[in-house]
Amino acid sequence: MESTSYITLSRQSGLQREMQVVANNIANAATTGFRAEGMIFSEYVKSVDGGASLSMGQGNIGKTSYEQGGLSQTNGTYDFAIEGDGYFLVQTPQGDRLTRAGAFSPNAEGQLVTPDGFPVLDDGRAPLFVPAGAGTLAVSSDGTLSINGAPLGQMAVVRPLEPLNMIREDGVMFRADAGDEPAEARILQGFVENSNVNPLLELSRMIEVQRAYEMGQSFLKTEDERVRAAVKTLTENS
Repeated sequence: MESTSYITLSRQSGLQREMQVVANNIANAATTGFRAEGMIFSEYVKSVDGGASLSMGQGNIGKTSYEQGGLSQTNGTYDFAIEGDGYFLVQTPQGDRLTRAGAFSPNAEGQLVTPDGFPVLDDGRAPLFVPAGAGTLAVSSDGTLSINGAPLGQMAVVRPLEPLNMIREDGVMFRADAGDEPAEARILQGFVENSNVNPLLELSRMIEVQRAYEMGQSFLKTEDERVRAAVKTLTENS
């Protein structure tokens, strides 16, 4: 296979991965706390014996948008949204995780948990408990939970020490291997943060990627036909 075909194939591979990312963004446009993802293409340059260097591209680096999503009022007692820079801290079997998805609820044991059943942590990294039938739950802007004026604990709101190195584990959960620290942010009760995906931009992006992929496919088909014709000519003249 000639160098031009290898270059085109590397481009096609990256475009296919980008299409998967765009499709995932569109599928999660209505997911609470979801962060849109993008793709960064990198270039590899290698010298070729007896000729010029060969440049190939690869889309293998994911880029997450940390832009604030819009807030929707739900009036739910256990729905929370963060206004500003910060994340809720959640305990999972694999360790503590960060999330902006604040649609919580109490479980049978009275722990405040995520829809997946993971405990929400307080500022001391311990699970938060909400006694059943004790009264109306209220949350102040700093995350302090109270019932009838009696404080229960303060919800942890943290930020990663190295935000660009956070690892996305699913649509709304992130792992911060470098650690985290308390963040100054405002917590709103009765609200949830929407996905920060812009569906219109993602749809236009999908069309652009699809057209670029089709162009690459057309080039590979033309190149294949050219090589076949050349081999046929050489065979007939030999």
